[in-house]
Amino acid sequence: MITKKLVFDHRGRTKEKNEGPIELRVTANSKPYYINTGVRVRSDQFNGERVVNHRDARLLNERLKDVVLKIETAVNECIRNGLTIDVAQIKRQAYNVEEKAEHNETAMIDWIDEQIPQLNIKSGTRERYCVTARRMREYGGLMRWDDLTVENIYHWDSWLHKIKKPVSNGDVQSGRDGMYIGEAAVYNYHRTLRSLLSRAVKLGVIEANVYDRMRGEFRKGIKENVEYLTEDEIAAIESLHPMEGTQMAMARDLFVFQLYTGLSYSDAQAFDIRDYKKVDGKWVNVGERIKTGVSYVSVLLPKAVEVLERYGMQVPKVNNIQYNASLKVIQQALGIRTKLHSHLARHTFATRALRLGAKIENVSRMLGHTNITQTQRYAKVLAQSVHDDFELINEKLNNNEK
Repeated sequence: MITKKLVFDHRGRTKEKNEGPIELRVTANSKPYYINTGVRVRSDQFNGERVVNHRDARLLNERLKDVVLKIETAVNECIRNGLTIDVAQIKRQAYNVEEKAEHNETAMIDWIDEQIPQLNIKSGTRERYCVTARRMREYGGLMRWDDLTVENIYHWDSWLHKIKKPVSNGDVQSGRDGMYIGEAAVYNYHRTLRSLLSRAVKLGVIEANVYDRMRGEFRKGIKENVEYLTEDEIAAIESLHPMEGTQMAMARDLFVFQLYTGLSYSDAQAFDIRDYKKVDGKWVNVGERIKTGVSYVSVLLPKAVEVLERYGMQVPKVNNIQYNASLKVIQQALGIRTKLHSHLARHTFATRALRLGAKIENVSRMLGHTNITQTQRYAKVLAQSVHDDFELINEKLNNNEK
């Protein structure tokens, strides 16, 4: 007689609040066999039959159903043929991994390409995943499952740091062609691959994530070079007056509002004057950033209030795609060399505040940065600007002496 039952970590090794394996216990001739399904969750996310209270519950339950069916088929075949149950062989069949699959030249990258369209992620994130897969193919050293070694990940990291792309690619650290991609871009490649490998572990394709052996090795980078608008460019944008009520007018007004508040696009679109209180005649709010939940301090400067008054004390609502398209037109119309985008207003607010004498820790609070290191990059930009001006003065003095 054969009985089958799903159980959670029969060895009891999983600590509370940690994820552990869901296993299928197959009892044949009074002997129990435990076969890992490859699905890992917390104990409170498994009710004895299926995964519950988990964001990927549907996916994991489909995986459980599929693996259990394959395990049952393999076990029944062993019993029918009078063979001893071979757990290793059954696992290979259940995980849908042929014995030679690990050594297939493109097994891992092919699996990643198959998975990306299935992920429940935003289009921008999906594009990042696709770019990561493309980089892996370009590198060539992370194509197979058995390429996943600590040494190979370090080699890939070194390779990523040597990438040079034109500014139009979007992951360049500065505005000049031929520069290396920034630390933030390199970090995102590691983060994306790690996420994909975690999915492979959950689905039972691999047993462990190589990044778990390298904790803290690849931390989020901060882009050192920050672009911002000059005072003349700001004045040109403010003096532009498109026809009232048009997309162009709303885009211009939203950008000016960001220039004088430092709010990100998402935080600006969520703006509600009811969150603000009048303190000494000024509108003041201590809010939380939508992206990070970090608190920030906002004081509405007169030019920001002017924008609000044109829209009944509301921020103009502009679709992000339309917003950036309108900013591109404004940039071209005014002959501004720096690419206009919503985050450029935030960069400009920060560098402007520091240049005008605001304390760096206060600017950090205004922006809602998670730590002051994020704000220090703006100070570095200003320091470089001062250095460049000294070089210009020196050059002119030398020319005058000749």
